Amino acid sequence: MRIGFLCSVVRREEKLLLEIMRERNLDVVQIDPRTAIFELNDRSYWDQFDVVVERCVSHSQALTILDILNAWGINTVNTAATAVICGDKIKTSQALENAGIPTPRVSVAFTAESALQAIDQMGYPVVLKPAVGSWGRLLAKINDREAAEAVLEHKTTLGTYQHSIFYIQEYIQKPGRDIRAFVVGDETIAAITRSSEHWITNTAKGGTAENYPVTPEVNEMCLAAARAVGGGILAIDLFETMEGDLLVNEVNYTMEFKNSIEPTGVNIPARMVDYVMQTVMEPKAVL
Repeated sequence: MRIGFLCSVVRREEKLLLEIMRERNLDVVQIDPRTAIFELNDRSYWDQFDVVVERCVSHSQALTILDILNAWGINTVNTAATAVICGDKIKTSQALENAGIPTPRVSVAFTAESALQAIDQMGYPVVLKPAVGSWGRLLAKINDREAAEAVLEHKTTLGTYQHSIFYIQEYIQKPGRDIRAFVVGDETIAAITRSSEHWITNTAKGGTAENYPVTPEVNEMCLAAARAVGGGILAIDLFETMEGDLLVNEVNYTMEFKNSIEPTGVNIPARMVDYVMQTVMEPKAVL
């Protein structure tokens, strides 16, 4: 089995995955997307791989490469179809809604004026997010109209693509934590809570991780969310409401997991490698 391993930055997650692949005597070739060249009329280099594992930091690079490889019929984890949906919060929200999965209300607007109207209609507070982004960056909790006017003016003045589409999400009052669950194929293998005094609970923002037992309800909801976006290896972010209901917030397709191995006691990278090997033995396992 020969595996292409796409990554530009070798973080702790990539080191763990590579270590396990090499322990299993898998033939792994690291490929840096920053130096890779794709000749669209010559796919011969890529035909050597049974599967290509995508671990790019850049969403645009990942999406373009996966799209090229999948068009050539080359097996990838995850697929371009999954990356398209998960890499765009609007597409993710649409997919979850279409599948009937409980999720916070979302409005989309394209001008500051219409965004302000949408926020007023939804009711304060709301969360303003970039349609494409990760690690809790550029999120803003809008508590009142004055704050909304100021933030929308700033985003309009900045004028980049990140600020030209307004993704407005209902603010969910949660019990000081959210849940991140890890789906590998057709199983929710582990979950953590991420707790913080700040309203953003990402571990990248300083949230602390603790094990969260995967209940049948969590497993069912996470698998449904995974199917809605195309399946594969995914991290599902869940909100608990103060009434105890669960909502799917986001789905991540190049998931980070280093802070979740110790609290859950689950060898997450080993389970990921199991799935990669399974996709080679049973290609139809990849959606």
